Amino acid sequence: MTKTLPTWVRTLLSALALAAAIAVIIWVIHEPAIVGAAVSQRQLPIYCVQKEEKVAALSFDAGWGNEDTQQLIDILTAHDVRATFFLVGDWVDKYPESVKALSDAGQEIMNHSGTHPHLSQLTTEEIQAEVNSCSDKVEAITGKRPTLFRCPYGEYDDHVIEAVQGLGVTAIQWDVERSQTVYNR
Repeated sequence: MTKTLPTWVRTLLSALALAAAIAVIIWVIHEPAIVGAAVSQRQLPIYCVQKEEKVAALSFDAGWGNEDTQQLIDILTAHDVRATFFLVGDWVDKYPESVKALSDAGQEIMNHSGTHPHLSQLTTEEIQAEVNSCSDKVEAITGKRPTLFRCPYGEYDDHVIEAVQGLGVTAIQWDVERSQTVYNR
């Protein structure tokens, strides 16, 4: 036989449980140390940089064809514009003359991984091998080692950012995307 508690006892216990839950919620909301600690742990790439003057950073990811490379160089040169080209190591292997042409034109050459993998699925050592592989290839052609890295597919997590930073390289992410550009004026 099960004994039930009197109604007034059940009501009192329910009220105490509700009061305890409300107290915990209020404490969590008003405890900045908890919120601050949770937020400060997230690793993020650089999305933008505050500048006094009005400027925009123009960047391109190169991992497939090079059909438009010379046209881009010509347009950028004609308008005295510098851009950053994030190159995939496989692209560097296929088009070393394009890498050299971009560099010779004063464009910035940076790293977009060796093979364009989903980095969050890799170990720290594999991520760093992807970054180093591409950087080695770029440096062999341009004489300059990339200091910036853009994650393939724009995908990253804390593990990826920490692995990249462990090489002394800064992860960069775009903040405005334009998938098609019209060059005709």
